[in-house]
Amino acid sequence: MDLLNTLVDKGLRREVPTRDEALAVLATTDDELLDVVAAAGKVRRTWFGRRVKLNYLVNLKSGLCPEDCSYCSQRLGSKAEILKYTWLKPDDASKAAAAGVAGGAKRVCLVASGRGPTDKDVDRVSETIATIKEQNEGVEVCACLGLLNDGQAERLRAAGADAYNHNLNTSEATYGDICTTHDFSDRVETVQQAQAAGMSACSGLIAGMGESDADLVDVVFALRELDPDSVPVNFLIPFEGTPLAKEWNLTPQRCLRILAMVRFVCPDVEVRLAGGREVHLRSLQPLALHLVNSIFLGDYLTSEGQAGKDDLAMIADAGFEVEGADTTTLPAHRRPTEDGADAVDAEPQAAPEAAVPAPAEEARRDLVAVRAAAPAPTCRPMPEPLTPDALLALDRQHVWHPYGPMPGRSEPLLVESASGVRLRLGRPAEGHPSWWTGCRPGGRRCTATTTRCSTTRPAASWGG
Repeated sequence: MDLLNTLVDKGLRREVPTRDEALAVLATTDDELLDVVAAAGKVRRTWFGRRVKLNYLVNLKSGLCPEDCSYCSQRLGSKAEILKYTWLKPDDASKAAAAGVAGGAKRVCLVASGRGPTDKDVDRVSETIATIKEQNEGVEVCACLGLLNDGQAERLRAAGADAYNHNLNTSEATYGDICTTHDFSDRVETVQQAQAAGMSACSGLIAGMGESDADLVDVVFALRELDPDSVPVNFLIPFEGTPLAKEWNLTPQRCLRILAMVRFVCPDVEVRLAGGREVHLRSLQPLALHLVNSIFLGDYLTSEGQAGKDDLAMIADAGFEVEGADTTTLPAHRRPTEDGADAVDAEPQAAPEAAVPAPAEEARRDLVAVRAAAPAPTCRPMPEPLTPDALLALDRQHVWHPYGPMPGRSEPLLVESASGVRLRLGRPAEGHPSWWTGCRPGGRRCTATTTRCSTTRPAASWGG
């Protein structure tokens, strides 16, 4: 395709594509998808080789946020079933960070709910940063604390924060549709404050909130103008109890197109595959590694991710390598010089291949398991088991069971007809109130939900 050849050439020159070219990537067909991935993959490999940077989230403070961001399970008025707690102590946060570092994470991201930190909060986070760096040599620390007041970015930088995250999330034109307690310009200003203080800026987006292709292109071009060093791409997890709970708009193919478009617009930037990848990309996650050069390892803020050991296996199986602590993520021209100025432009060169040994076997474990242990769920037989005749009747019926990432009621439906991969769903299947979820046993939130469901339904199953 002439379009893809043009985009590759521009990506290797770090030239901005046109809006029409970015829109055309999102409009490609499924038949063209592998060509799109291959083209964007060439740009990715030019600047980052086959390295994958691992990042690990530590949620310092969860829930009870006064902001009304429609996508967020921690928002004002959210009825989502999440853990709510106040600030973690520095030692506890450092222990959580150490779990990610043991699994290969190079950067630890410290996140706290709320509009923004008070000066006392900045002191608390500064102490946490110092503790983490003291106990985990060489680790990068990124803070994500919301909107910043004057002087707070400088204090975080002085405390040792390497980066600051604040996402734009969606286009300026539609920002008021997802949040009314602050606006798009507040987010832009916070990113600029972090940059002015000498921190590496991290800012990205959330796809799947009902936005148009034009909105996606607008927010990615706004990010290109801000020029952050890393761009996390999140795919909406429609939490029950939030206004966007019904927004299931993404397919694996669309997610790959979005990632490819971001790579073409931001060719030499750390593009990070973030929240929602397990839910929406599913079995196509390995293909995304040809587009992104960074992922989160393990869990997210209020939802469980893929097991850490499975992430490491996926990277190795797809022919990529974990980026080592002694390797600089960004291309040479994006690294600041010793005097703080930006490096001079350079011709594109193939990034060196990482030569990182696989993590030790004891580190290749499910990172969720190192979190606070919770009692194992107790499964009890239902009070009135189904009779053999009832079971036989169910066995003769074709049922479709939604496999969802959220705890909640999810009844199987009878299949009225089937043609190819299209199903016509009918009434709920009676007498079989089972529950399936994408979470794994072991997480505190999942354990509580599993315990509740296993005591009220004849079947409680999970996958992950």
